[in-house]
Parts: sequence; C-alpha cells; structure tokens
Amino acid sequence: MLFLMSLVVFAIVYLIPGDPIDAMLGQDAERSAREALRTELGLDQPLWRQYVSWLARVAHGDLGRSIRAQQPVRDLIVEKLPATLLLTTSAAVIALLIAFPAGIVAAVKRNTVVDLLAMVGALLGVSIPSFWSGIMLIMIFALTLGWLPAMGYARLTSDPVGSLRYLILPALTLGSVMAGSVTRQVRAQLLQELGRDYVRTARSKGLREPGVVVRHALRNSLIPAVTVLGVQFSVLLGGAVITEQIFAWPGIGQLAVNAILNRDYPVLQGVILTVALLVTLVNLAVDTLYVVLDPRLRIS
Repeated sequence: MLFLMSLVVFAIVYLIPGDPIDAMLGQDAERSAREALRTELGLDQPLWRQYVSWLARVAHGDLGRSIRAQQPVRDLIVEKLPATLLLTTSAAVIALLIAFPAGIVAAVKRNTVVDLLAMVGALLGVSIPSFWSGIMLIMIFALTLGWLPAMGYARLTSDPVGSLRYLILPALTLGSVMAGSVTRQVRAQLLQELGRDYVRTARSKGLREPGVVVRHALRNSLIPAVTVLGVQFSVLLGGAVITEQIFAWPGIGQLAVNAILNRDYPVLQGVILTVALLVTLVNLAVDTLYVVLDPRLRIS
C-alpha cells in the first residue's frame, strides 16, 4: 500500500497541468532561477530516475524542502502532526462514547421510540456535512452562549484547560460523523448476535440480560465494529482538513490546504505520504486486534 501511495504522491507534480516549475515560481521568474530549481528538484533527469532518487530520500526520512517556508518538510509535519493526532483521537473517543451506548440501547429496544431516536441521530450524524455542523456549533456555543472559544489552539502540555476548551467544538464536529456510522454498525451486528442460539441458551440458564448483551452478544459483534473504526479513521483524517480550516486548528490538514494555495508541492507530497502511513498503520493495528477479540483466530 505504501509503495502504491508513493507512486501516486510522486505523480502529483506531473498530473497538474503546466510546468511544475512555473507553478512554483511563476512564469515571470528568471530563467536562471527556474533552471536552478529544476536541477535542485531533479526534474531535469529521466522520470524513473527521479522516482528512484525521491523514494530513496523518503526512505531515509528526507521529504524534501518547502518552497514557501524554506524549511525541511519533515520539520513542518513534525510540528503540525501532534495537533492533528490530538484532534482525531479526541474525536474518535467522543464518537465511541456516543456510538456504543446508542447502538446497544437501539438494539435492545428494537422498534421502539428509543431505537427510532438513535437511528435518526445516527442518520443526521452521517448526513450533515462537517463544515455546516462546525459553523452551527460555533454560532450556538461560542457566539450565542459564549461558553467556548470559536477558534484557536493551545498546547496540551502548556495549558491543559485552555487546550480542552479549544478542543471541544472541533472534536464534536469531527466525531459526530464517525459516531453515526459506528452506531448503525453496532446496532446491526448486535441485533444479528442477539438472535443466535447461544444467546437463547444463555438466557435459558438464567443469566441476567445486561450480562447476556454485554459479555456475550456485544463481544462477538465487535469485529465488524472495529473494522468500521479502522475505515473511519481515514475519514477522520480527511475531515480534519475541513475542520481545521473552520476552527483555525494548526494541524497537517491546514498545512495541506496552505501548501495547495501556495503551490508548495514538496509539502503536499509529504503530508499525503504521512497520512497514508498513518492509515496503513491503523489498518494493521485493526487486523492485529482481531486476534485479541476473537479467540478462534488464535486457535487457528
């Protein structure tokens, strides 16, 4: 996956119409400056040699140098990545705190008002665009009620209370989409497990309903839910691009948007490759978690 993503990331410069040097420096730049940048980026070499050279540098942690900031791309990503990881992790925690109780209650109270309300909420979470929900949260909790700041960022290590105040609204905006998807998945899988023979056997033995649902049925329905969580992580990273713009959150999503606006292709390539690496690692962690959740996989 990383190898295929490296091909896509490397091809970004060549898929954009026009000369990448003109896009970076402008058509009015001096010929000597354009040729110097072309030589510096290795664009005067054959395409296959450019890719091999670029891949070798990436393998050693060299993602190039920002055209705009004149800094190593790796340093820019290392500076911005903690903010994005804090936002996406908090959004995932909020989504789980909402999705699992809502999904469990909806499955247990099937075809009731509670089930209907949970499914309507899940459908709204999936359907409402994050940019609209973010703006609504700012209007209600920041501008109208004045409870939380509208935008900004504070480091968790230097100002924990201020960091949490800035974090609540963007994390809610980003986590609502994930909560809707996971709620529907938990409900569907739990309903399927509640209809199996081993659940009826557990009930006939006199086990209490909470134990039957949580210890038996829910545990066996976790693998599909965990699979959705792995997929939704990539959605969180994609949604972070919009959310960070709305709330002025200084993460790699904002860094990517600025790189697009400034035609800073080395930074854009580095951000996309970093996101691809994170998604691949999360999917690997999900595959490993299957063995922990399902003893049958350990036995096989």
